[in-house]
Amino acid sequence: MNKTLNPDPLVRFLGKPRAEFTRADIIRYIRENDIEMVNLRYPGADGRLKTLNFVINDEAYLESILTCGERVDGSSLFPYIEAGASDLYVVPRYRTAFRNPFSAIPTVDLLCSYYTKEGTPFEMAPEQTLRRAHEELRRVTGLSFHAMGELEFYVVSPREELFLAADQRGYHESTPFNKGAEFRARAMEYIAQAGGEIKYGHSEVGNFTQGEMMYEQNEIEFLPTDLEAAADQLMVAKWIIRTLAYDYGVDVTFAPKITVGKAGSGLHIHTRLMEGDRNAMVNADGSLSERALKAIAGYLALAPSLTAFGNTNPTSYFRLVPHQEAPTNICWGDRNRSVLVRVPLGWGEGAVRMVCDANPGEQPAAIDTSLKQTVEFRCPDGSADIYLLLAGLAVAARHGFEMKNGIQYARDRYVDVNIFDDRHKEVLARLSQLPASCEESARQLEAQRAVYEQYGVFPPRLIDGVIARLAGFHDAELREACARDEVRIRELVRTWFYCG
Repeated sequence: MNKTLNPDPLVRFLGKPRAEFTRADIIRYIRENDIEMVNLRYPGADGRLKTLNFVINDEAYLESILTCGERVDGSSLFPYIEAGASDLYVVPRYRTAFRNPFSAIPTVDLLCSYYTKEGTPFEMAPEQTLRRAHEELRRVTGLSFHAMGELEFYVVSPREELFLAADQRGYHESTPFNKGAEFRARAMEYIAQAGGEIKYGHSEVGNFTQGEMMYEQNEIEFLPTDLEAAADQLMVAKWIIRTLAYDYGVDVTFAPKITVGKAGSGLHIHTRLMEGDRNAMVNADGSLSERALKAIAGYLALAPSLTAFGNTNPTSYFRLVPHQEAPTNICWGDRNRSVLVRVPLGWGEGAVRMVCDANPGEQPAAIDTSLKQTVEFRCPDGSADIYLLLAGLAVAARHGFEMKNGIQYARDRYVDVNIFDDRHKEVLARLSQLPASCEESARQLEAQRAVYEQYGVFPPRLIDGVIARLAGFHDAELREACARDEVRIRELVRTWFYCG
């Protein structure tokens, strides 16, 4: 690990990766860098990070915070906890510590896990569900699960008249046509300093003006990493982007759809199965392995119910409409953006020679390009419960290995054509579809809940709560009812503008 190039000040100072941080490391960093405050942060049922602020009185108090955590009122954080017995502990995970980029007072923040009064993991907490899902996948398959997200969002600011980008033509646009480039770069800097492993950032397709406001879509994509770390970095990234937007005086939304006829925002999740340091989804010749096909089978089989964690409010289904890049058909393919599960372009054996052609005289570098290959799940959006979504994908991958006919199941659902082309109607006719509403998603989760509850991964009471919440939207006919009602659509957008 090259620590001199690492943007994380704690990694550089301590000289070790975040996974190896200890309590003593955090205390030493705080003491020797004149840190005055500690913030404990933890996700609530609404998917946003909550905060407890501590002034560091002395080293004994600091050690107490880092060792014992603190009590919180669980009934105010989770709807399924009764007020009469609601106390929970929040206990910091040292590997998540980061220097707060916004606080004028020197501050270190840490993410926390929830524990009960007996000191046992609170089984209903989303991050504990994710932990169990990964443990069971490792037990069944012998493989670890890596994931990363493509975090799409709109930056909303006052309209400018100079260098306006063409409507819905913002993909990879540069300044001066992309006005949010500096904001995005600063967000990436802060996320990286907080431990986020960023792949790249760019402007996205969505670009339009509405009244006096300008909407610019952006994306920050991460590198694949350990499942729990992947969830944590997405949570921190969303908090950083929103806080930075507030400082800039602009608005930000991760909402799946904010107006008709314009690009919606997704949260595509890339996955890979790891056998030690080797990508188990790729054969030696670069082709997709049978283990990858098993995972894909699991994603496809559980896709209807995975929407319960990845598409969690009625506007999600204004994005998931036929004949758009957001998928509605349960199938997979290579490089095809209309499929639900996509195998993106990888780097085969010959690809490392491209740099020699572009740079005559250069010699190929010894890089394991197989690590670049991922399998992408494309239907989730910014409303997702990140921990439960990633837990659900881990369950789905495990389920694919436990299916008796998983490999054939995947092969039967492979498509290599444009399924929206009238010439291939027979392909479209044989495919199943994703839910078209929260109500339908709730029914699918009820039908498939046994797979999530197997081995005690998802608590039944948690599944009950998700089903009740989704069914409570009564939105089975909403998309059709709003088709020509722009006023009602704007009201829905306002309701869910800050979702996730």
